Amino acid sequence: MMKKTALILLSAAMLASLGACGKKPQPQPPVPPAPIVPEAPPPAPPPPARTEAPAQVDEYARLRAMSAEEIEKSGLLAEIYFDLDKADLRDADRETLTKNAAALKRFDFLRVTVEGHCDERGTVEYNQALGQKRAEAVQQYLTELGLGGERFRVISYGKERPASEGHDEAAWARNRRVEFTPR
Repeated sequence: MMKKTALILLSAAMLASLGACGKKPQPQPPVPPAPIVPEAPPPAPPPPARTEAPAQVDEYARLRAMSAEEIEKSGLLAEIYFDLDKADLRDADRETLTKNAAALKRFDFLRVTVEGHCDERGTVEYNQALGQKRAEAVQQYLTELGLGGERFRVISYGKERPASEGHDEAAWARNRRVEFTPR
């Protein structure tokens, strides 16, 4: 009987294996591809630390320690000159003012008085008004170059403070000017 039981079990196992071979496997749904995720760009390097060259730092500190008179004598801010009875800026004067603006931007602590001057010809009233127009034209141009108007005080001395005491065209040309006085 054992033989018979073994034979039955063997037959059942064979049938089970034959049945399994006869069936087609069920198709599996395709595996969707993994979504393509763009690679994140590498993080931007941090901006370089703002450092000024030691010479620039020393110059800034040196200038900051100077008195207004010393700054004025240093030649940092150049004066400009005008034609007779004019308050118009000439091209050369615009170049000078652009350099002055760069210095004022670099030394942001500087506040200046923009002084309008005239030669000795004409009345006191006329020269006072002309000196004011000259100083205002300069201040306006510097403001257009990006400097804040609060850094300037505009004043006219007319013909009261000549740079040259002469009474000829050369002296008069030196007196028709705008000067910058640190305050």
